[in-house]
Amino acid sequence: MALPLSDPPPGGGAAPSLESAPKADFDSLQQAADWFALLRADGATDQDRIAWRAWLSERTEHARAWRHVEAVSQRFAPLRAGGAEAALAGAAVARKGALKRRQLLGSSAIALGTGALVWLGWRYPPLRDQALAFAADYATATGERRALLLADGSRIWLNAGSALNVEYRDSARCLMLLRGEILIETARDRAQRPFYVESRFGRMQALGTRFSVRLTENLVQLDVYDGEVAIRNHAGASVNVTAGGQARFDADLIVSTASADPAREAWSRGVVLADNLPLKALVNELGRYRKGYLDVAPEVADMLVMGVFPADDSDRALDMLERNLPVRVQRPLPWWTSIVAR
Repeated sequence: MALPLSDPPPGGGAAPSLESAPKADFDSLQQAADWFALLRADGATDQDRIAWRAWLSERTEHARAWRHVEAVSQRFAPLRAGGAEAALAGAAVARKGALKRRQLLGSSAIALGTGALVWLGWRYPPLRDQALAFAADYATATGERRALLLADGSRIWLNAGSALNVEYRDSARCLMLLRGEILIETARDRAQRPFYVESRFGRMQALGTRFSVRLTENLVQLDVYDGEVAIRNHAGASVNVTAGGQARFDADLIVSTASADPAREAWSRGVVLADNLPLKALVNELGRYRKGYLDVAPEVADMLVMGVFPADDSDRALDMLERNLPVRVQRPLPWWTSIVAR
């Protein structure tokens, strides 16, 4: 009798979400992806399933890797199906959901109560920002960039996976970066209102500028290309960064020792720049524009890369890496890609 493919791994329980699934080591993940591809193939046999369960039981790491592959599979179901109808249906649901995000967030606020939300924001700022990003004024998905023209003539570019709120008041022009990265080109304002960019770590004030702001879980990176930006973090520390400068800050500390990174501006033109960038860092950047799982083997992760890669054609970017570096690109599944040593 055939063994059900959906049987839970040793230890029981359903496959977790991608967010909750602990990530296994690279080799175990590769083996799990290979097993997943084999068992989904039409020619999979009972013997294959028996061998899979034996592999699954060999090590706890194998079970962890399998759960992670299942979680990734669930997230990228339209890619797994490979059908236009599934992709279109997913897009329709996403559009319908976007229209209701604000109402849902409001309902959640009522259900939780103001006190619970205040506690959540104090205890888990990243989780709070994820909830706020769900109902943001402007947001981009994986592989999507967006250009905005604001009421005062200022221009904003949102990188992939970003979320932003815009609030123009009589006294100030304010942006709130909730997730991801933005490039800003401020315009002069007739009312001479100050222009602020808020983050969970502090505030930046633009002084007639072109600059980028990148928010990560642990800090904000500011790169200034024209004019000047004043930073003030939550601890009260303040620094002015002039054209050609870069600063990184969190709620307690501001460090400004580097030059502005051209790569933090190039993405707005659809270009990913690598200037002696570790391959792992480049893969992370390309992953912002690629739907599916993308990873790199530890033995080549620190290899330094130089080049100009297309953000909107990640397959071409991977081919460029394979042609110019001693690496191979493996695609055991349509939505699972790994870079390994050649």
